Amino acid sequence: MTVRNDSDIVEAYDLRVVGDCAAWTTVEPARVSLYPGTSETVTLRLEPPRSPEVRAGEVPLGVRVLPNEHPDAVRVLETTVHVGEFHELRTELSPRRRRGWLRGRYLLAVRNQGNTPVRVRFAPGQAGEELGFAFAPERPKLEPGESAEVALRVRTARPVWFGNPVVWPFTVDTTEAGDQEEPARADRDDPVVRPPLDAEFVQIPIFPKWLLAVLAALLALLLAWFALVRPAVRSAAEEAATEAVRPRPTPAGEQGAAGESPGTGADSRPGGGGRESGAATGPGGGGNGSPAGGGTAAGGGTAAGGRQSSATIDLRTGAGATRVGTYRVPEDGVFGVTDIVVANFQGDEGVLTISFGDRKITTIALETFRNQDYHWVTPIEIPENDTVTISVTCAKPGTPATGRQASECHEVLNVSGVLSTSTQ
Repeated sequence: MTVRNDSDIVEAYDLRVVGDCAAWTTVEPARVSLYPGTSETVTLRLEPPRSPEVRAGEVPLGVRVLPNEHPDAVRVLETTVHVGEFHELRTELSPRRRRGWLRGRYLLAVRNQGNTPVRVRFAPGQAGEELGFAFAPERPKLEPGESAEVALRVRTARPVWFGNPVVWPFTVDTTEAGDQEEPARADRDDPVVRPPLDAEFVQIPIFPKWLLAVLAALLALLLAWFALVRPAVRSAAEEAATEAVRPRPTPAGEQGAAGESPGTGADSRPGGGGRESGAATGPGGGGNGSPAGGGTAAGGGTAAGGRQSSATIDLRTGAGATRVGTYRVPEDGVFGVTDIVVANFQGDEGVLTISFGDRKITTIALETFRNQDYHWVTPIEIPENDTVTISVTCAKPGTPATGRQASECHEVLNVSGVLSTSTQ
């Protein structure tokens, strides 16, 4: 800029920059003294900072020239300065490492450090195609000095069920895209090189290793139970049940009340109407040693020469009813009972009572057995015209092997022993 003194006196001039450029413009020299009719050239040095505060474009520039002797003759020279564009983006990705089953969330912080508005575009990169990327918003527009946060969602196509975690590395590159209203200029000066941001997504398995170990241990225990423990427990239970229901015979010489319980023999005295306890045979055999003399030891006049005999009582009883079935000892006969067998083959529910004459032998709940047998070493004698009685109270008919529930209870009693001829 040239300053000329057109007055008739020596004048000093103060030079000062005014307007938007004043902060980053200097005048060299800032004061000149001129004789009348002389001039001097001064230099204006413009140094705009690389900052988003100084926007690109046309900026007005003014220089005020103030004479010291005649301040009323002040002059302001004006011109226009074009500030060029520069581009600078700062991006930050957090976190750099994320863990998840199928997806991970990241946050991109972007700031426009340039002096012109830009629209930002993100380009993800990966060695393969295992990951999918989504940005929200996809292409934010930033004014100079403006910041924005962009959500990044990373998703895998397939889950990892078992095994070790899988690490998927990827990159995110930030570039400037052209505005929707104005295409991007290819000749923009952008000396700042932005390296891509590195990040990782660690895909963890759905089922961890310790869960597989627990499942394997449970499977081994289950197999051990079915293969080893369960058969042993069932066998022990069956043996205990068999032992509990098995009648124990009374040893020879031990006396008991005849007919009161299985395994007891009749107590008799000579002439007492009973029989003497002594050696006895099983089903089909006879005893000896009776005071009356002869073969079978039968008190009350039982003679030798008895024969093996048995009788069956087949009894059907309606639900909720009670029925009685009998077998009568023939006239002039004595029936020495040694064995009885009761069959509840349908699994009926109710109560069954067995009696020999006026003597009740036993009462059983039907639901506790399917087949039951009783044996006596010493026969229980039933005199002539007396009866073997089975009484059944049917609570609920069972289900036979056909698989269909029966309409009535069905029990069978078989009584065996020695049928002898009584003598007076």
